[in-house]
Amino acid sequence: MAITATDPIKIIFAIILPPLGVFLEVGLKGHFWLSILLTLLGFIPGIIHALYVIIKH
Repeated sequence: MAITATDPIKIIFAIILPPLGVFLEVGLKGHFWLSILLTLLGFIPGIIHALYVIIKH
């Protein structure tokens, strides 16, 4: 769970467009599709999930 130099950029993308932040972290895996679903259901859940994925990976 080390913080890398690109994490602040990913966090900014996660706040603006959550699926993009998740895509930059994990690619087209399950977390990406879940992020799209959560963002469609509500923007705040999408942001929370994206931040969680970026911080945990």
